Amino acid sequence: MRISASAPTRIDLAGGTIDIWPLYLFHPGAQTLNAAISLRARAWIEPRPDERVELVSEDTDKQENLSFDQLPADTTLPLLAKLAHRFGAHGIRLTTRGESPAGAGIAGSSAMNVAICGALAKYTGATHDSESLLDIAKDVEAQVIKVPTGLQDYRPAMYGGIAALELHAGQPKRVALDVDPRELERRVVLCYTGEPRNSGTNNWEITKRHIDGDSHIFDCFERIRDTAVKMRDALTRGDWDGTAECLVTEWDNRKRLAPGVTTAAIDQLIGRASAAGAKAAKVCGAGGGGCMFCLTDPSNAAAVREALADGGATLLDFRIETTGLDVAAE
Repeated sequence: MRISASAPTRIDLAGGTIDIWPLYLFHPGAQTLNAAISLRARAWIEPRPDERVELVSEDTDKQENLSFDQLPADTTLPLLAKLAHRFGAHGIRLTTRGESPAGAGIAGSSAMNVAICGALAKYTGATHDSESLLDIAKDVEAQVIKVPTGLQDYRPAMYGGIAALELHAGQPKRVALDVDPRELERRVVLCYTGEPRNSGTNNWEITKRHIDGDSHIFDCFERIRDTAVKMRDALTRGDWDGTAECLVTEWDNRKRLAPGVTTAAIDQLIGRASAAGAKAAKVCGAGGGGCMFCLTDPSNAAAVREALADGGATLLDFRIETTGLDVAAE
């Protein structure tokens, strides 16, 4: 039996970083907004004739062949190894491939995590519901990156669509938003800046400052929370000018969190896009590189794409993805 699984990545529209536990507990009403996109993470599981575990990452050109007991200590492909161990999988070949650039900031590692969890659960016959799989995904990823993970990135991968994640004490609540995916898609231009980033490190420094009582960081998150509330209202009313205004505010507040959130190259690309007609732009994820997206009128999308390409960015074709985790036995 061969198992195949895939899960979408995402663009984060507003409210990011506040989804790291326990930050949202200090900001009542905190929520994140995101949209799943069609750059998917893919995983395949095939049986081996022995009890060893073969791990293959096609996009990073890394591989390992390990005994089950060696999995927890692997440092070459630690996410794959730890997940295989967590599900008790042995006698398998686990192959992965991501369709997003490395360090893109569009939750490629979270999407891969969810795809692998889905494939391993299917292969081993584990009876986990969706939320339980997400708990495994976030906990194992924290073990790998050695800092706390956020909660939002796993939901687009699992469920797809455009949604809010309401961050209450206890279980967060995902709420699908009544937004036409094609209308949002027509207005978003997505590109890779050419500079990868490390979101775990960036977010952990910000988290530590928040926990230590930094009033500047606290106030930034208060504004980020309030902006997400306003953007959600604008999005669901189809108010694209209002959505763009909120995105401008979101990016301004996010840049205040830490000096490395933006870079000279990112500022230059945003300037080019704005001159071509983009109404707003922000970097995906924690910043410091990776992907960025622009919000523009559909009539200006071609000009914005051209301006970004002329500035050295790599344009990424995508669709808003309404389907989340997909697992099949072949």
